[in-house]
Amino acid sequence: MPVHDWTRVRDGTFHHFHYSWVLEIMRALKRGLLPAGYYVMAEQFGGDVGAPDVLTLQAAGTQPESGSPLSGTATLTETPPVVHARTTIATDSYARMQRSLVIRHTSDDRIVAMIEIHSRGNQSSRHALRSFVDKAVAALDGGIHLLLVDVHPPGPREPNGIHGVVLNEIGTEEYVLGGERRLTAMAYTGGAVVEAFVVHFAVGEPIPPMPLFLTRENYVPVPLEATYLAAWDDVTAQYQQVLLAPS
Repeated sequence: MPVHDWTRVRDGTFHHFHYSWVLEIMRALKRGLLPAGYYVMAEQFGGDVGAPDVLTLQAAGTQPESGSPLSGTATLTETPPVVHARTTIATDSYARMQRSLVIRHTSDDRIVAMIEIHSRGNQSSRHALRSFVDKAVAALDGGIHLLLVDVHPPGPREPNGIHGVVLNEIGTEEYVLGGERRLTAMAYTGGAVVEAFVVHFAVGEPIPPMPLFLTRENYVPVPLEATYLAAWDDVTAQYQQVLLAPS
């Protein structure tokens, strides 16, 4: 199903859809995408990273990240993700020293990855945008891998999209969002060196699958299109008609 123009409806309508989409992504990960020893939880407090939409955790006592390849996952070497841009960023070490990170979960299991579906509320004020970006950067600084999905056009506070803001925050990379495809999905590996994998799409186009990294080398593909379609069924009929109406 092509992505809709969510600027046609109120924030509350997207918030309802957002909730359903997060649950569908979590269900997809639980239904065989994650390897043994990994699990997902929704909206769990993660220390300095706040409460992301989905946390992927590694159970205590399971294989550490430096171990052998994870069974059931794809690897960057053998199956690199199909994206429009791939960038390696050595993060700003001075800025990293200014942030004190304690990344824990109440279960004591290790947080390895986060998924965030961007909403217009994150663009509503400088404080809201700063809070969202701080959470993303804190996760990357703490070695947590990150998948961000933004189905909203950039606003005046982030003319180059969330990816542009994140890149400017973690390093010296300059990023300009051009062309007609101004919606983005971004996968990052966390740590002192961040790799970013970015796809661009537009209203009326499907969302490509994106990698969710469990280690710097191993990832699972997240079926964003299929989960978007499943969540669409939860949108009230009258708002479906508004979103499906010709522009």
